Amino acid sequence: MKAIQIMMDPGLLAELDRTEEAARDGRSAVLRRALAEYLERRRKLLVRERYERAYGDGAGLGESFAAWEDQGTWPEE
Repeated sequence: MKAIQIMMDPGLLAELDRTEEAARDGRSAVLRRALAEYLERRRKLLVRERYERAYGDGAGLGESFAAWEDQGTWPEE
């Protein structure tokens, strides 16, 4: 692990210190988990945005792949 310094609002820090999780695991562990969750949400959002940019216009896969579009769907009974 690498030690870093961050600036934090005193009220926010006091609120963190009042949590059971911070008392049990320590501030650093709580902040590491919070950062990991933030980065995962951000990664998923970026993937979703890229997917929507690529396929979100409703045009499907384009003429080159038009014959393949139904291959990934269940046949109607």
